[in-house]
Amino acid sequence: MTQPFLYIDPGTGSMLFSILIGAAATLFFLSRAVLLKFKVFLSGKKSGIDTTDATLKKYVVYVEGKQYRNIFKPIADEFEKRKIPLTYYTSAKDDAVFDEKYEFVKPEFIGEGNAAFARLNMISAGVVLMTTPGLNVYQMKRSRNVKHYSHVLHAVSDATMYRLFGIDFFDSVLLSGDYQKKDIRALEKKRAINEKELVTVGCPYLDVLKERMASIPQEENHVFTVLVSPSWGKSALLLRYGEKLLDPLAATGWRIIVRPHPQSKKSESAMLEKLTEKYKNTANVEWDYERDNIYSMKKADIMISDFSGIIYDYAFLCDKPVMYVNADLDLRPYDAYDLEDNGKKIWQFETLKKIGVELKEEHFSDIKNVIMQAGDSAELAAARKAAKAEAWQNEGRAGEAIADFMIDTLRYDEPR
Repeated sequence: MTQPFLYIDPGTGSMLFSILIGAAATLFFLSRAVLLKFKVFLSGKKSGIDTTDATLKKYVVYVEGKQYRNIFKPIADEFEKRKIPLTYYTSAKDDAVFDEKYEFVKPEFIGEGNAAFARLNMISAGVVLMTTPGLNVYQMKRSRNVKHYSHVLHAVSDATMYRLFGIDFFDSVLLSGDYQKKDIRALEKKRAINEKELVTVGCPYLDVLKERMASIPQEENHVFTVLVSPSWGKSALLLRYGEKLLDPLAATGWRIIVRPHPQSKKSESAMLEKLTEKYKNTANVEWDYERDNIYSMKKADIMISDFSGIIYDYAFLCDKPVMYVNADLDLRPYDAYDLEDNGKKIWQFETLKKIGVELKEEHFSDIKNVIMQAGDSAELAAARKAAKAEAWQNEGRAGEAIADFMIDTLRYDEPR
């Protein structure tokens, strides 16, 4: 007689394993927190932030993935320059920070997902800075032993383009431009939540990319290049149009570089495999899956995108024309939907109309002429310059400004 046995499919097994790891990490750090509180009780000290506590980490940054490395490098460099200790938690085992010869910046891999959040939920710190949204909304909770949580934006676009309540429960938000303040204040008022400290510091990753791009040599024997760099999801141009757009582009004979959004490889792999297979023998179509986008941007003469924030990276760093395919983006899951007009008139959408040329589906069949006629103009160049001045303030000095803010915030005995 065949003995019955318990079968767990790989997906369920993986999920259960993740839950067990997360639970183990939570129990470990919870026990440490309980032990710390017990020591405080025995010592007779008052609860709360104790600056003399050896376990307190005054300045902490959390890097959710290596794609955010360029945001935190200028900050780490600034702390190192000032010889001030900085705890650098990362969820990337291969974070480039481990290759740095820092003396005062202390990097530590704290795991991914639930394991990382369990560690963060129990820390004792003065200032914690991160790009990760959803504090006190999802798995990541505010630790009672942290004085100040700060969020730094990772794009020169609207601060309301996070999923619902993405930045509501931070103490401060560090902005790339003053224009981002208005909509945050509007949401705070509508939701009756405390006002956050809003400080315009600039955009650290653009500071890094600008410096790196300057070191990339110009191509010899350059050919006209179109960079297709969309967002991902049902409203994004690759999933929405695919070969309808790529076929006529390939027929132009120009070099076409297709750079899918990193999330597409995870969420839309079947679509990408189909397109890659179709154009594998098309000599002038290239696929770019490199982590850094600056090499493709440097080669491109024009970019075609949708609602992706990379449009602004390209326009500000390369000062070249952009074309966009208008998408019916469903804003209901985003903070922007709670704004007036349901977010349809936020800065990045209104500005895109000024700095870009709309590419409609009926134009695809004649796309070579459309691109040649669009080209660049004094009006578009002036619009890009104006948008850059609004969205990328304090250019080249974001790392310094963020370090100043963190250090100034951690003044226990002085009112701000």
